[in-house]
Amino acid sequence: MKLPSSLEPLRHRNFALVWGGGMVSNAGSWMQTVAVGAFVTARTGRAGWAGIIAAAAFLPIGLLAPIGGALADRLNRRKFVLFANLGEAGTASLLAWLAITGRATPATVAAVVFVAGCLTAIQLPFLQAMTLDLVPREHLLAAASLGSAQYNMGRVLGPTLAGLVIAVWGYQWAFVLNALSFFAVVAAMLLVQIAYTRPTDRTPLLERIRVGARATRANPGARAAILTIAFVAFLLSPFIALIPARAYLLAGGDEARALHAEAFRQSVGTITGYLTTAQGVGAVIGALLITPLAHRFGRRRMLFTNLVLLPFALTFYASVPVEPVAIAALGGVGMLYIGILSGLNNVVQLWAPMEFRGRILSLYLVALGSIYPLGGLLQGWLADKIGLALTVAGNGAVMLGVLGGWHFFRSESLAALTDPADIGVNPEALVSSTGGK
Repeated sequence: MKLPSSLEPLRHRNFALVWGGGMVSNAGSWMQTVAVGAFVTARTGRAGWAGIIAAAAFLPIGLLAPIGGALADRLNRRKFVLFANLGEAGTASLLAWLAITGRATPATVAAVVFVAGCLTAIQLPFLQAMTLDLVPREHLLAAASLGSAQYNMGRVLGPTLAGLVIAVWGYQWAFVLNALSFFAVVAAMLLVQIAYTRPTDRTPLLERIRVGARATRANPGARAAILTIAFVAFLLSPFIALIPARAYLLAGGDEARALHAEAFRQSVGTITGYLTTAQGVGAVIGALLITPLAHRFGRRRMLFTNLVLLPFALTFYASVPVEPVAIAALGGVGMLYIGILSGLNNVVQLWAPMEFRGRILSLYLVALGSIYPLGGLLQGWLADKIGLALTVAGNGAVMLGVLGGWHFFRSESLAALTDPADIGVNPEALVSSTGGK
């Protein structure tokens, strides 16, 4: 059966198995994310604990992804992902046991979430590097887009399931179901067929990380993509962290809070849910559209178009006062944002030589995962001082200035954001400049 170009990777058995297993697991993870945040907030009555839980889950990516990248270039990726998911099933089971026995405290929950975050952080480069083991090169962009669509479909389904499960059976069952969801990935890893050749290189781990960093510096496409995602993460990505702040304003702000405190809190929560869902739906649509559009107009042109349009879309979303329009606008933001993430990830995948793929991709994850929280903290502080709309517009203008500066003064960086074959470059030939493997 002929499939649309955006779905072509699903014709490959290995990719379909991994994608389907990841879809189930991702929905379970989002269900647990919502349940854990609600659990500690309900226990303490303090929003600060929800922030601590989020940091415990997110911070390990910036710390441990380089280690995962170095390991991904040496170990059997299929087996590692299998055992990592068994470990994550264990952490979710531990959360369920703590909740069932009444021993769950905010501190113990944060500790378990941190351990699970460490497993996820080390595993991510394995999953990223595995993509070219699952699909041929010509389907890489579609595969990356489907991966983004899977993540955002989980973001839509998981919170919905969490609300239903918690209301009917309680928090512990959200953790139990998440533990079971990891076995979908375990089953996929048992069924896929991926060739593995044990590498002869026995370089120590830290040296492998240093060599991977040198390989990235010597690789113009990967270097340009990582630098671009760093600017995007700092200047544009914080809109995700500021969704509750936008919901606060759409619900009426300080005036509405003073008049109807309880109703106002419920309204903020409801609008936040609508906005989050809109972003997820927009991202899914964008992920399905990017491959046919890239085939029609070119990958680099689509990436640049999304980079230029996103600041304008964010400014409109942050300033429009009408709730339904803001929700629809965030759907458009989700479409453009996922186009940038998929496009840059695709560039890194295409430029990374086989033996460095895990390490280079890990640095991409570090740039996205560690810089985004810093941007969120700064923009949150600025929004309290000068207003959310002005903060978003200002950061969008800076991003456009960065793109303009690159266009006039570093055009070679922008030129590298494409398939190296399109500009006559063989990434494997760059290996010799790294000083070893």
